[in-house]
Amino acid sequence: MTSQWKYQVRFDVSDSTTADSVRRELRDPVLAPLFDVLAEHRAAPKCQFDAFAEYVAAAEERGVENYPLYEWTKATIADPAKKEKYLKSFTLYVDEREIYAKEIADALEAGLQPLATSGLIARISKYDTNPANNPQPPQRTSDQG
Repeated sequence: MTSQWKYQVRFDVSDSTTADSVRRELRDPVLAPLFDVLAEHRAAPKCQFDAFAEYVAAAEERGVENYPLYEWTKATIADPAKKEKYLKSFTLYVDEREIYAKEIADALEAGLQPLATSGLIARISKYDTNPANNPQPPQRTSDQG
């Protein structure tokens, strides 16, 4: 039976130089094992800070009232400590999809595991779309504009 939930894999790197190289997809020989695994799984990294900044920009362009996480996201990217954290964190898109089947996430996670063991990446996380396992967006009151 196929799971009703979709999954997403993320990874963190430990230093800013590595993060910058991954963000720019530089073919640094040190990162070759990472990009080889990603290519094998048709995955592409998206820096979480960049994704947050794009969300804020879209909200400001189209109207923040339609973006329930606008305030939180804007505050997050403005906070220097959080900016440093999220610049080192990457969401993996597979075939340009943000979420994907469990089997794909499991294979991607397994492919990345040796890179975590070797220290190339600091941490791997796998998330599912089950609301019970994830924090929900803050509730907006009707008088918030």
